[in-house]
Amino acid sequence: MSLSRREFMQLLAAASAAGMALDHRDALAASAGAGERLYDVPSFGNVSFLHFTDCHAQLTPVYFREPSMNLGVGGATGKAPHLVGEALLKHFKIRPGTAQAHAFSYLDFAQAAKTYGKVGGFAHLATLVKRLRSGRPHAWLLDGGDTWQGSATSLWTNAQDMVDACKKLGVDIMTSHWEHTFGAKRVQEIVEKDLKGHMEFLAHNIKTTDFEDLVFKPYTIREMNGVPVAVIGQAFPYTPIANPRYMVPDWTFGIQEDHLQKMVDEVRGKGAQVVVLLSHNGMDVDLKLASRVSGIDAILGGHTHDGMPAPTVVKNPGGQTLVTNAGSNTKFLGVLDFDVRGGKVQGYQYKLMPIFANLLPADADMQAFIDGVRAPYKAKLEEKLAVTEDLLYRRGNFNGSWDQVICDALIDVKGADLCFSPGVRWGTSLLPGDTITMEALMDQTAITYPSTTLNEFTGAQIKDILEDVADNIFNPDPYYQQGGDMVRVGGMQYAIAPNERMGQRIQNMRLKGKPVEADKTYKVAGWASVQEGVKGEPVWDVVAGHLRARKVVKGVKINTPTLVGMKGNPGMAA
Repeated sequence: MSLSRREFMQLLAAASAAGMALDHRDALAASAGAGERLYDVPSFGNVSFLHFTDCHAQLTPVYFREPSMNLGVGGATGKAPHLVGEALLKHFKIRPGTAQAHAFSYLDFAQAAKTYGKVGGFAHLATLVKRLRSGRPHAWLLDGGDTWQGSATSLWTNAQDMVDACKKLGVDIMTSHWEHTFGAKRVQEIVEKDLKGHMEFLAHNIKTTDFEDLVFKPYTIREMNGVPVAVIGQAFPYTPIANPRYMVPDWTFGIQEDHLQKMVDEVRGKGAQVVVLLSHNGMDVDLKLASRVSGIDAILGGHTHDGMPAPTVVKNPGGQTLVTNAGSNTKFLGVLDFDVRGGKVQGYQYKLMPIFANLLPADADMQAFIDGVRAPYKAKLEEKLAVTEDLLYRRGNFNGSWDQVICDALIDVKGADLCFSPGVRWGTSLLPGDTITMEALMDQTAITYPSTTLNEFTGAQIKDILEDVADNIFNPDPYYQQGGDMVRVGGMQYAIAPNERMGQRIQNMRLKGKPVEADKTYKVAGWASVQEGVKGEPVWDVVAGHLRARKVVKGVKINTPTLVGMKGNPGMAA
């Protein structure tokens, strides 16, 4: 089923009238035609792509706060995606105080979230996909990966809920990252059974360790309105490093720039007039890649969760490449249209649309599916653990308040001196006054290797760990970045100089006001070890017990390190 423009606008009007509790003068429902301006994208050209990425298994609407710190270093300083708050709005010419400003920035998040409501959800995404396809029946829907992981129901169904949801949504092509944490066998089972005949799973950079054979299809070529179009898949290059190697023991990944150029040349040789890379590299890697590989018209990117309102145009020896990134948590849907004539792209149109669940009505068929998936787990998902008086969020280069809650719980329960918690970018937000349910906790912790640990490290080892992670984040060469955020640290204060070289970024480590001694041993709690055979209570059980005992979360003191040499960087809140 597709929705005509008139039907879609009638639905928008009905949604606006049906209980949108909006009291802000710039609220969507308060401005005549606002919904139409936001979601009515006139068709353009003859080749179209719809793109979402990094939804992290969020089937229902959520709150998601954009970062107040996304530091750029080296040549990336002051450039997208390393812009936050007012700097981001100014760069993309977004008027402050509007729905778009709320969607793309952290500014006044708690109040704006109360005004505009939750975002995303597959039922609301489905409505928008159908609407856009009504004017673009030829459009392909591309999924950039990190789709099967990030929620309780995805973990408990072994990813089946998300596989079925994406089939129902009408995804045509996907690539991968966290999908592989369900194990190579499970991924291949899904690709060969569930996806066959429905969608293509592409990854030119996943090969066997023995003979370097391709594990999955590297690309697809199809005609769209008579135009030969190619999509190449690029899975996350550092999967066996950032995630457990034992889950994909016989596969290699990597950026594989030379092989990508070979694939581009190959599809061009087969007549492709449009070439798109569906990437899970992270935006900084994509920007460098676009400058070095010729023949790609656009990179539809993911991994770093950067919601970019407009593409970055990158020049290269073969012309230019559009580089985009479509945010996370089903918060956005991108639409890219090309006008292809004479065998070449003559023009393009791009829009990244925030999905406001209060404005876009839920697709009935998808909502029924979601309700059915959740029904067996409803009581467990809705278990009340505590109430938060603080805004809880994760996304940002350093600790968020959700990370701090996890660290505080691990230190308390494990009897540790300090805590390390992974710097992952997935995890939804809660507003002050919200109930912390088991589902909300699982949104922060739902992984297939959740064991908590208590280890003894010397001060020197602690510094080495932090230096290693810092180099993954702040190395000036994007090809040496892994695209996450800094490991979250609880209990210990430190300073960091992102522009320094490896080994000199971490400074002034202190525990309870005293310097951390290089040869002294400290108890360090953690979770999500990538080592095989690690045993320990799942992190969600540890934190849930802590929250049940606490009952109310308030006054969370976020352990942000002291930043050195970052004054004036537009990637941090002023």
